[in-house]
Amino acid sequence: MANGGEVVRGFPHLDTVHGAITALYRRLSADGVLAYAASVTPADVALRDDEDLHLGAQRVARALVRHLRLPEARMVVSFRPMEHAAAVELAAGPEYFVELNDRFRRHRRDIGAALAHEITHVLLHRLDLAFPGRRANEVLTDTVTAYLGAGWLLLDAFREDALTSQKLGYLTPEEFGYVLALRAEVFGEDPSPWFTSPQAYEAYARGRDRALREARRPPLAGAGRLSRHRYVKERRHGRAGPDAPYAFEGAGSSLRVSFPCPACRQRIRVPAAGRPLRARCGLCRTVLDCEP
Repeated sequence: MANGGEVVRGFPHLDTVHGAITALYRRLSADGVLAYAASVTPADVALRDDEDLHLGAQRVARALVRHLRLPEARMVVSFRPMEHAAAVELAAGPEYFVELNDRFRRHRRDIGAALAHEITHVLLHRLDLAFPGRRANEVLTDTVTAYLGAGWLLLDAFREDALTSQKLGYLTPEEFGYVLALRAEVFGEDPSPWFTSPQAYEAYARGRDRALREARRPPLAGAGRLSRHRYVKERRHGRAGPDAPYAFEGAGSSLRVSFPCPACRQRIRVPAAGRPLRARCGLCRTVLDCEP
């Protein structure tokens, strides 16, 4: 939880983000991910001004448990002074115990965001899905929270003014926007109307721009003229540059090109035939127009 300190910006965790999305599809399957087609709604996760703090927090937690398709169980939410935003007890159940930082007594609009991250920890624990190392595992949690339709809350908790700043989660604001844009492309859902923070919308726009650029890189159709020219030149030599998003394998008539699926980041291999074709990702089943 960055509270008044400097907020890291940009895209420093993208390799881990990409690995998290691929791991999610492998663990849940394409049909499992598609079960989260609708994001949690603002009405389900907002505390009313006249609502009891503890009862409201428990209501929001139950809504997130249902959204993340976890078994119904009693939610126990408490508040105490602590360094981090929140913590959750990763037990088998039948109850979920979540502790929130005392500051959320005054900032109740962000309780849903803190709970979304912690309850996703419960989901990943039940899925037995984890990355080695605490930071990588937290990036995994943020990524899954966003990709399964609850992470827009974490981005909307990002606010800055001349004197203060606040951000929840381990992804940067732009990385949250990037993952939300990848989700929006898969599910045809635009999260931007739900943002109450202008800084969140700006970060989403920057993340979306990056995701759109990646969806137009060779050998995908719609690549820009310069990147396409470079691709054709490298294909002729059968060797991609060190920073290219694709790689060549084989030679001559058996030359193939591999590249990450823009939806799930699983690598796809197709013949580098120099003519348009359609490729279907074997993991997420996305159909892609290519000009390899």
